[in-house]
Amino acid sequence: MLDLLIVFGVFLGVLAVGLSVPFAIALPGLVYLVLHGGLPALKGLGLVSWGSMNSFTLTAIPLFILMAEIIQRSGLSHKTYVGLAKLVAPIPGGLLQTNIASCAMFAAINGSSVATAATIGSVAYPQLKKRGYSAKISAGSLAAGGTLGILIPPSLAMIVYGSFTDTSVAKLFMAGVIPGLLLTALFMLYVAVHAMIKPQDAPKEKGPRNLAELFTSLKEITPFVLLIGATMGTLYLGLATPTESAAIGCMLAIIISAFTADMSKEVIIDSFKATTRSVGNLLFIIYTAYIFAYAISVAGVGEQVTTWVVDLKLSRMEFFLALFVLYTVLGCLVESFGMIVITVPLLYPVLLSYGIDPVWFGIILVVFIELGQISPPIGINLFVIQSISKGKFSDVVMGTVPFHIIMFVLLILLVVFPEIALWLPNHMLGTK
Repeated sequence: MLDLLIVFGVFLGVLAVGLSVPFAIALPGLVYLVLHGGLPALKGLGLVSWGSMNSFTLTAIPLFILMAEIIQRSGLSHKTYVGLAKLVAPIPGGLLQTNIASCAMFAAINGSSVATAATIGSVAYPQLKKRGYSAKISAGSLAAGGTLGILIPPSLAMIVYGSFTDTSVAKLFMAGVIPGLLLTALFMLYVAVHAMIKPQDAPKEKGPRNLAELFTSLKEITPFVLLIGATMGTLYLGLATPTESAAIGCMLAIIISAFTADMSKEVIIDSFKATTRSVGNLLFIIYTAYIFAYAISVAGVGEQVTTWVVDLKLSRMEFFLALFVLYTVLGCLVESFGMIVITVPLLYPVLLSYGIDPVWFGIILVVFIELGQISPPIGINLFVIQSISKGKFSDVVMGTVPFHIIMFVLLILLVVFPEIALWLPNHMLGTK
C-alpha cells in the first residue's frame, strides 16, 4: 500500500508542477507497472491500447460533443436563452433563474460542464452586468449552473465511468435525470429566496407583456425542447443506444439549426474542428487511464485495497463518509476526469464487496465531480466564469459557496433515498 500512496503522490505532484493530465496519469502508471512487472509487463500495452479505444460505448462522446458544438455555433443556444429569459424572468431572481434554467436545458444536449458554463456565461453575463445584478451571485449561478452539464444526461463523465465499470450508460443517463432536475429546482429555490431577502442583488424583471410575446418566447425554445425529447426519448423507450441517440441528436441539430438558426458550411466545418480537438484531448486521457488501470491490475492492487477496507470493518455509512472525505479533498486538487480514472479502478471492487449499486454510485461520483468543478484551486468552472466576467476570482468563489451546500444536501438525499436515482433506470423500456 505504501508504494501505491507514493505513486498517487507522484500523480498529484506532477499535476501541481503543471504537467498536463494525460501525462500526469501515464507517468506514474508506467513507473508502477515496471516496478511490479518489470520490463516484460510493458508487452501488454499493445493489447491495452487496442482495448481502451475499441469501445462502442466511447463512440457516443464525439457525437454528443459535435451536437453541442453545432447548437452553440449556429446560435440556437442564444435564441433559446432569449426565449427562456422571458418565460422565467418573472420568478424572483429574474435573469439569475434564467441562468440556471438555461444551463439545465443546454446540459440536456451537451454533456460537458465547462462547455455549458462557457456557452451560457458568454450569453448571460453581459446582460446581468448591464442590468445591475450582484457580481457574486451572478458568477456563482453561472459556475454552479454549468455543473448541471455532467449530471443531466447526456454526460461525458457517465460515459467514461460506464466504460471503466462495464455499467449500462443508458441506465446511468436515466439515473441522472431526476437528481439533475432536483438539483436544478434546489438551485432555483435558493436564488428565489436570496432575491427576496436581498432584492438589490437581483432586479425584478418583466415577463411576456401579451400573448404575442408569450408565443414568440415559446417558439424560441420549442426547437431545443424537441431536440432534447428526441435524443433522450429514444434512449428511455429503448429504441436507441446512447451512441445511436447521439447520432440522431447530431442529425436533428443540423436540421433544426438550418431552419431556425444560422446554419452554414462554416458552422459545420468549425464544429468538426472543435470536436476533433476536444475528443482528441479526452480520449488521450481515457487511454492513459487504461494504462494506469492495467498497472494496478498487474500489481493486484484492487484485491489489496478490497481486503484492506474489508478488514477495517467499516459500516456501509462509515464507508460512505470515507468516500465523502476522499472525493471532497480530491475535488479541490484533481480535474474531473482525473478523479474518475484514478479512483474508480481502485474502488470498484470495494463497491462490489459492499453490494453498492454501480448505477447509483455513478450518480454519487458525478455529484462529487460537480463539486470539484467549482472548488478552488482547480475548479475549472471558476476560471471559465472569471475569464468571462473579468471580475475578481474571489467573487466567483464566494458566489458558489451556497451552491456547494446545496450539492451536499443532494448527496445526503441520494444516500438516504437511493430511489431518487434508481427509479427511472429501473423502469426503462427495453432493458432488464
